[in-house]
Amino acid sequence: MRKFLVVLDDSHECLNAMRFAAMRAAHTGGGVTVLAVIPPDEFNHWIGVGNVMREEARERIHGHFEVFAKWMRDKQGVEPNLMIREGQPVDEIISQVREDPEIGVLVLGAGTDTKGPGPLVTQLTRNSGSLPIPITVVPGDLSKEKLEAIT
Repeated sequence: MRKFLVVLDDSHECLNAMRFAAMRAAHTGGGVTVLAVIPPDEFNHWIGVGNVMREEARERIHGHFEVFAKWMRDKQGVEPNLMIREGQPVDEIISQVREDPEIGVLVLGAGTDTKGPGPLVTQLTRNSGSLPIPITVVPGDLSKEKLEAIT
């Protein structure tokens, strides 16, 4: 089965990337893998404090994921799976793509402010020639109706 890989983070544009991935998966008989990456700099504290912070980050990710997962199940009939990795986000995304041969498309949400599309879109599109799959960049301000029409 072809899976859409979408990155879960705290950005506004993440919502449209999730919607797009779920809708495309529903319309094509595919699946969705949601990847959350915990950067290592979040834990540059004493070992005990770092472990507590790591566990809190994982709990926050699971809670955030469940909101999207419920919508995907209820509205799109798609059962997403969650992957949590620790490291530099771009490196971990590339590793996930290379380690899971079922991933067929990487879906990223693009920011809409004047700073550009965001660091993940910028860095990953630079590496797109060396990735074994295409990248779909979904505008963060695309309406739900427009998303439905193009998926």
